Amino acid sequence: MGLTQRSIAERMGVPVQRVNTLIKGKRGVTAETALLLARALGTTPQFWMNLQVSYDLWYAERALEAKQA
Repeated sequence: MGLTQRSIAERMGVPVQRVNTLIKGKRGVTAETALLLARALGTTPQFWMNLQVSYDLWYAERALEAKQA
């Protein structure tokens, strides 16, 4: 899409640090963030929430496997 973190942050109306921490995986996608991303990028909030849930399940499964090993 040729977007920078700064341009996404401007479209969302949030500080660039918020976008940066999302990209680096230090912050999860909240319902509010999903709405802002959807509006800024022409997607749906469900898309972003589904990505977050998929990541959370993937991470939880690996943590559970590590406990059982």
